[in-house]
Amino acid sequence: MNKYWFYVLLAATFEVFWVAGLKHSESTIEWAMTIIAIIATFFLLPITAKYLPIGTVYAVFAGLGTVGTVLVEMIIYGEAFHLVKIILIGTLLIGVIGLKVVSSEPQESKGVV
Repeated sequence: MNKYWFYVLLAATFEVFWVAGLKHSESTIEWAMTIIAIIATFFLLPITAKYLPIGTVYAVFAGLGTVGTVLVEMIIYGEAFHLVKIILIGTLLIGVIGLKVVSSEPQESKGVV
């Protein structure tokens, strides 16, 4: 896997943590971890935009963040399970994977401006 797609995956993972943190943080340490996750997300994502198609990057990032957040809310925080919600998340993932498959990655520039 291209290291920049790994960065997108990592940024989406951090997004799940900070979104959950915004809702559930109570202590100073939890808020500090939430802020670190926000910084990590917004550090990693712009790096990928230099090497990957930005529209696809954002769609993949937002899709994975959404799926991760919904799953964490259901698994860890006990939000109600709804079959329709799972079907819609699956549909979202199919779209995100489809975008990744059909997008072409621009070539890295070799110092040419």
